[in-house]
Amino acid sequence: MDQSSPGVAPAQSGPTEAGLHARVLDHLGTAVCGGDLAAGSVLNIDELVDRYAVSRSVIREVLRVLASMGFIETRRRVGVLIRPAEAWNVFDPQVIRWRLASAGRMAQLRSITELRTAIEPHAAWLAASRISPDEASDLVGIAAKMWAAGEAADEARFLRLDIEFHRRVLAASGNEMFVKLQELVAEVLTGRHHYHLMPHHPDQQALHLHAEVAQALQHRDGERARRAMVQIMEQAFDEMKSMWEQTAG
Repeated sequence: MDQSSPGVAPAQSGPTEAGLHARVLDHLGTAVCGGDLAAGSVLNIDELVDRYAVSRSVIREVLRVLASMGFIETRRRVGVLIRPAEAWNVFDPQVIRWRLASAGRMAQLRSITELRTAIEPHAAWLAASRISPDEASDLVGIAAKMWAAGEAADEARFLRLDIEFHRRVLAASGNEMFVKLQELVAEVLTGRHHYHLMPHHPDQQALHLHAEVAQALQHRDGERARRAMVQIMEQAFDEMKSMWEQTAG
């Protein structure tokens, strides 16, 4: 039974501790990746409590997460120290997101695309001998839907399908370590869209190459799938370079 007084709205609860934690974590993580908190800087817990108006327990949990990402370390007589970029867990999707939000966005995109270029063509080659007929058929269907979304300039749908396409190729490789890269791929594809580093209308050649990968896997032609995936990666590099030059100009 509702015990609240007539005509009086129930009291609204404030931000949850989880919400406060996420806000502070995102702010500090972005500051580190953006260079506002440079390597060697010292964080003071009491100052952070005052700055963000949160409890010490929230700050300590945030620092625990940042430490797990390699962002900070605690030193006796010094305190909480910001670590250099070489110490960061650059495979953490959250770290990738923060780096994409920083001035070093293009360097982050380049490094992940270089990683993808090394991994995804080989994943496609492996998938040719390991993918099931149903999985291959589904992949052909996704490539067709990508084509339709691209032709319709439906960027949101195209992004979802693009992420799903590459996720399925990595999964079909049968290599559990390759599969773990799907979150990185999703972050970089989402980042390229979010920061307008993708063409508004997907290139016809890119659409053709995704269909080529899918058809090659359906025919269990590993070398054909590998070559097509290499071309997808090379085109991604070319698109980023073009977009960067336009932004710089």
